[in-house]
Amino acid sequence: MANSSTELRPPELSTDDLLQVPDDYFTTDTVAIVTGGGSGIGQATSVALAINGLTVAAVDIDEEGLEETVDVATSLDADGRVVPIEGDLTDDEAVEATVDEAADLGTIRYAANIAGMQHIASLADFPMETYDFMHDLMLRSPFLLSKLVIPHIEATDDGVGAIGNMSSVHGHYATQNKPAYITLKHGLTGLTRAIAAEGSGSLRGFSVSVGYVLTPLMVGQIKDTAEERGISEQEVIEDVMLGQARTKEMMTPAEVANLFVFGFSSHARHLNGGDLLWDGGYTTTYE
Repeated sequence: MANSSTELRPPELSTDDLLQVPDDYFTTDTVAIVTGGGSGIGQATSVALAINGLTVAAVDIDEEGLEETVDVATSLDADGRVVPIEGDLTDDEAVEATVDEAADLGTIRYAANIAGMQHIASLADFPMETYDFMHDLMLRSPFLLSKLVIPHIEATDDGVGAIGNMSSVHGHYATQNKPAYITLKHGLTGLTRAIAAEGSGSLRGFSVSVGYVLTPLMVGQIKDTAEERGISEQEVIEDVMLGQARTKEMMTPAEVANLFVFGFSSHARHLNGGDLLWDGGYTTTYE
């Protein structure tokens, strides 16, 4: 368990941490779009898919973060590549431009909707302008990106592809002071099932749900939660974040990225409309 905030920094990515899956579709001619590709889970997923030989269109508003993602993939001698696409996912035209640019890189078969944010406040006090932004980023944008990507997958010779959505344990249950995040993650469950329902079996939809992960978002969330509840950051880590889990350690971005690699692979062809719940026992055990 971490004892100080310095230990909460995400570990550096290495090839030893990343799942590598032989798959006929994992080639540089195949494109995977990854949102939030400039940091955290999105960065790790972009690198992991590039390690597996794919061309990754990594999308983020953070230009420096995207450059870092490219550098990490290059430093690990990825068989594929990361192509940075700077864009505001809350802007419809930017999302459309992203898909157009990605289509120029090869055949789009995969998309990972990972970009997200958190805001800690009670439902009664939640600022609606923040809710609107979170909605546009975390639910409307995945809906639009899926809408735009599906025709590309359907236009392939066999219609094989998948759209993975980054959900959460908060897509399964609710806790206090995260009403927008909880609402939107539950919404992603519906989107995932809608994709599966319309995908004819070969175009799949799935989601990934995890507990707390060592990302920059999580570090900021610790600070916000401590302020909201009037407790120390260490108490947030030990009592709030890890208190309910049976596995007493936080996941790493690489571990989450590996779930997207598996979910996109042919080994997961029966994962359709379902959720990869990797939560250390958060939602299935209690005291």
